[in-house]
Order: sequence, then structure tokens, then C-alpha cells
Amino acid sequence: MEENKQDFTTIDEYIMLYPPEIQKKLNALRAQIHSAAPEVTEAISWRMPTFKLYGNLVHFAVFKNHIGLYPGESGIRVFEDKIKDYKSSKGAVQFPLDKPLPLKLVEEIVLYRVKENTEIALSKKKNK
Repeated sequence: MEENKQDFTTIDEYIMLYPPEIQKKLNALRAQIHSAAPEVTEAISWRMPTFKLYGNLVHFAVFKNHIGLYPGESGIRVFEDKIKDYKSSKGAVQFPLDKPLPLKLVEEIVLYRVKENTEIALSKKKNK
């Protein structure tokens, strides 16, 4: 299942592009992000569901065999020990579609990114 090339403008529309079993995972992932960061806003950036708080917080996307979570380089580096069982790159981690999503790990990553983005925003505000 390559990433869907149909047009969408909201995360709801993005999720509806996929079969029910994938929708369930995406809805759980979205809910976990909102639970960890209730103040986030939703957007579509780079054709991916995006969650923003003082800039981009995390993104996700569906591919043929996995759901990619994109917390940026720091969100991967800080959790490299906890994501060692998953394929990852400098700014992304891949969660296989045939396995349960590690929602607790997602929560930890999102909480870290909230703290990081908030600190950066406060620092910028202080320096003005």
C-alpha cells in the first residue's frame, strides 16, 4: 500500500483513504498524540498529517508495510535505545503495519517534543 496519492486537506480525510484496520491504527495514533499534547493543532504538511505546537511537533504517514512517525532528529536521537527494534533514520521511525503500535513510546516521544518546542519558543521570546 504505497502512500495514497489522492487529494486530502484534513487528517480525517487522510485517515479515510485507508482500509478500516489501518484507520483504527491511525485513529489510535492521533488520539495518543492529542492525549500527550492536548494543545496541538492539526494540519497537513508535506502531504502528511502534522501536529503543531510552536512549529512542527510530529508527523505521520502510511506506507506499504509501515506507519512512519516523524518527530525530527532530536525525537529519534533521544529515544534511540527505545526504538532499536524498529527501522529508523535520522528523523523517522517505522512501525510495521502487522504489529501493534507502541502507543506508550509515541506518548513519550510526543511529550519530549512538546518540552523541546516549548523551551525553544520561550527562549526565542526571552531573547526578543
